[in-house]
Amino acid sequence: MPYFGLTGGWLTFWVTVACATDMTLFGYDQGVFGGVIVTPDFLNTLKLNNNTSLVGTVTALYDIGCFFGAIAAFSLGEPLGRKKTILLGTTIMSIGAILQISAFSVAQMIVGRIVAGIGNGINTATAPVWQGETSKAAWRGKLIVIEIIMNIAGFSLSNWMTYGFSFVPGPISWRFPLAFQFIFIFILYGTVPWLPESPRWLIARGRVDEANQILADLEASDIHDPYVITESKEIQWAVEYERENSVRWRDLLRGKTGNQGGTCTVRRLVLGMGTQAMQQLSGINVTSYYLPTVLIESVGLSNSTARLLAACNSVSYLLFSLIGIPNVERWGRRKMMMYAAAGQCFCYLVITVCIRYTESPGYLHKDEIAKASIAFFFLYYVFFGIGWQGVPWLYPCEVNSLSMRTKGAALGTATNWIFNFMVVEITPIGIESLAWKFYIIWTLFNGAFVPIVYLFYPETADRSLEDLDRLFRENHDIFVFKDKDAIHHKRPQKYVEHMEEQVRRNSSINPNDLSEAARKYREGVLNKDRDSDEKMEYKADV
Repeated sequence: MPYFGLTGGWLTFWVTVACATDMTLFGYDQGVFGGVIVTPDFLNTLKLNNNTSLVGTVTALYDIGCFFGAIAAFSLGEPLGRKKTILLGTTIMSIGAILQISAFSVAQMIVGRIVAGIGNGINTATAPVWQGETSKAAWRGKLIVIEIIMNIAGFSLSNWMTYGFSFVPGPISWRFPLAFQFIFIFILYGTVPWLPESPRWLIARGRVDEANQILADLEASDIHDPYVITESKEIQWAVEYERENSVRWRDLLRGKTGNQGGTCTVRRLVLGMGTQAMQQLSGINVTSYYLPTVLIESVGLSNSTARLLAACNSVSYLLFSLIGIPNVERWGRRKMMMYAAAGQCFCYLVITVCIRYTESPGYLHKDEIAKASIAFFFLYYVFFGIGWQGVPWLYPCEVNSLSMRTKGAALGTATNWIFNFMVVEITPIGIESLAWKFYIIWTLFNGAFVPIVYLFYPETADRSLEDLDRLFRENHDIFVFKDKDAIHHKRPQKYVEHMEEQVRRNSSINPNDLSEAARKYREGVLNKDRDSDEKMEYKADV
């Protein structure tokens, strides 16, 4: 039997294990280098002592690789499929990891960082899409947020790994932590090949029978089940609509959106990319990559104490991020982003003031002020973990129109990585050159995000994708704060009534099954993306 006889929730569980492992690898690979670059043997072997600029470049070039990997995923993902794309990205990451583990020169380490980044960029752009396309709509948001939280688990593990090996002399102190990522690579090789391909990708390739069987297996049903047939027809309609209405990249760059112009295509792309840019400009990777360095250089802690506190902080970060799972729908995306940004601004403000006095010659209470700043580094991660860790990855998948969703996800991921590169590149130089003034930058950015989200970002929680298409079709004003339907965290009643009318009018399910279908719609199990002018008639041949 396919999938070792697993169906329904258990099959979705194993897809989630594979995708979560991919994101754990992402977090581990992102965090491990922060502990590596303060290891004496690493600095001596690669002759990087007293070369802050080059250390920043070696670290940041990983993000350039991720940027190009994310761009490549859009082109590779369609011909290869989701599973083969992830396996390709994992293989490329393996090559990059081997180059880093065996490096004895800066040149080899740089090549290894870039190659590993390309693989990770491919994977991080593909795994959320694969998860979303093989999950029920009611589970999709929470499962993707869980994936991002596993990214934090990988980050936490990398901090404890580098802290533990900091007590071991010689090259194993940094080569083993880099090699440990192969544990996740082996799990991906052991799970991805036997799991189901995306039904949506199969239908787009004309392999409808295979897709129907996978849909049935994911529902723990058979291919003749009315819901399975309805879902298959819905995907076929969506694929055909996307073929007829997709916008070419060259037209998009020239501002030509064809008949998608009325649904604010470019504005929606910018909103999705904006969440990813703001995530990086919040200053998270000032500390994710360099927290030991920050605590040593700015706060004045010893190497061992800085590593220990970074590891403890990562556990706190992970635990508080769990709050986002049940509340991502309850609180709404806007509130989570605004409240978290306000909290992050406050934390960086206090950190700036504390480090200012810590660096003042002759100040008598340096130790006390330094300890106070550490507390606010911890608190910053609490706010970020709840509000800004998961939402920026979820928002581009929700806000973009059907024909632009894949492009929007690719551009959002690429935006994240290019801003990530900028932050990681400038941080060592900024700490060294600007000292306490460097932290003013992140205070101002976080403060600015509150009005930006309030003014421009519509709520996407508790909405179907059709609701969002309708919102942008009816509201071309970029300032959304004046529209209660656009900003309320609960679904507007007019959308609920419209959806129920569509179920009654567009479904040919027999009367006995109609009430069950309506119930599934109300629970968010079925999301129907209709033509904005309702010119396309949907019929499920049950």
